[in-house]
Amino acid sequence: MRRIATVEATAVSIPLARPTRIATRTVLAREFVLVFVQDNAGHRGVGYTYAGTVGGRLVRDAVVDTLRPLLVNKPADLIEQHWNAMYQDTLLIGRRGAVLRAISAVDIALWDLLGQTTGLPLYRLLGGCRDEVPAYASGGYYRDEDPISAITAEMERYVALGFNDVKIKVGGASVELDVQRVSAAREVLGPHRRLALDANNGYRSLPEALRAGRAFERYDPWWFEEPLSPDNVAGHAELARSIATPVATGEIHQTRWDFRGLLESRAASILQPDAGVLGGVSEWMKVAHTAATFDVPVAPHWHADLHVHLAAAASNCLTVEYFRLEEDIYNFEALLHTRLQPRDGRIVLPQRPGLGLELDLEAIGRYTL
Repeated sequence: MRRIATVEATAVSIPLARPTRIATRTVLAREFVLVFVQDNAGHRGVGYTYAGTVGGRLVRDAVVDTLRPLLVNKPADLIEQHWNAMYQDTLLIGRRGAVLRAISAVDIALWDLLGQTTGLPLYRLLGGCRDEVPAYASGGYYRDEDPISAITAEMERYVALGFNDVKIKVGGASVELDVQRVSAAREVLGPHRRLALDANNGYRSLPEALRAGRAFERYDPWWFEEPLSPDNVAGHAELARSIATPVATGEIHQTRWDFRGLLESRAASILQPDAGVLGGVSEWMKVAHTAATFDVPVAPHWHADLHVHLAAAASNCLTVEYFRLEEDIYNFEALLHTRLQPRDGRIVLPQRPGLGLELDLEAIGRYTL
């Protein structure tokens, strides 16, 4: 029987070339945690999560100090058993937040390890339903530049690359200025491409979010994302009942129990689970299948290199979020030799085992905390 021999974790911080803002914070660098799980036959699986702008060491230490003792010498393939053990053992210090991100990265590494062992890509291990998935170009962040010309130029780049669907930020400026930005984006995209809006919890009250949502409606948004605090489930539900635009949320929610509350209260027309946040591949698939029983689609947040596999295994997944590394916004692919290559707004699934990642060890060493 294959057993887990080692569990290691590395935290990295990758700087952005210039300050980048969303509605609630300024980003100067992004911290990720890589987890490496190796079995006694020499196979190695890789998992990862985003730890925010300052949380890399915290997540790394949770893996090494708290989760590793639960895994070493245990059977490598019993992934559900390991998830339950990690979750139960960390109830007093976990259940949400950094510890759940640590569990997520370990779970992802265990699934990648299974792929390395079997030689199968992750989406086929999960019973894939397709071998390519739709993708949208994500951007439209706030930077120290003219907001209208910047949005126009960025949207033109995405259209030239063949994207039919795009997302931009709102909530970090006045509603009046954001309306101008949304209008500029819509003018470039035309009437037939889809435009999603992401507020990153930027509105402080339901009336404020309602005012913004109604101001944006004339531009036919694909969805209105995270207008309120993730904990304001009732507010999201009321907003969803009050505007024509679909409300989307879920990127910060963790575990199946958080998503059960969103589904039961009809707080979102689209769920955005993030496998690096909510508990890994194991928990993501539970959430996606449960959402399907409510006839609610999912559109995962970030991590396209991971989420293409999950999207290809979930028939109710609308699309995956894609960031061009050259836009210097989401920069995980700076750690990889492999990069996804969308064409005409679609991504063909990698056929390499597991996640199919090829790490750039020199880059990892350069950015290690």
